[in-house]
Amino acid sequence: MTQMNFHTRKWVKPEDLNPNHSLFGGRLLQWIDEEAALYAIVQLENRHIVTKFISEINFISSPRQGDIIEIGIIATDFGRTSLTMCCEVRNKLTRQPILTIEKIVFVNLDEEGKPLPHGKTQITYVKDRL
Repeated sequence: MTQMNFHTRKWVKPEDLNPNHSLFGGRLLQWIDEEAALYAIVQLENRHIVTKFISEINFISSPRQGDIIEIGIIATDFGRTSLTMCCEVRNKLTRQPILTIEKIVFVNLDEEGKPLPHGKTQITYVKDRL
């Protein structure tokens, strides 16, 4: 498998905390879904995509206010109309793992919202397309 790329960093701020003063899990999942969507859009070269499936979410540790976290996403499988990714979140400074998700699946859609074959078979990089 290709090396996990950590592109996005987030700073845990007071508005991101739960009553236990650690990062609210729902906020982290929002950030992950957004990051995975952006990754899918870039890989499939189509802004019409939708989250289809997110597998078991394994919370390993709880970030606190002031922590900088980074979200890693990598494509693991290209289906006919889908893209499967895995995700890892870690503390930017300590590299301590925070969360893992084995499978996030997005579906490529046409203008009417119907699944559309994308023709992709492997990870590509924008710099290589130009």
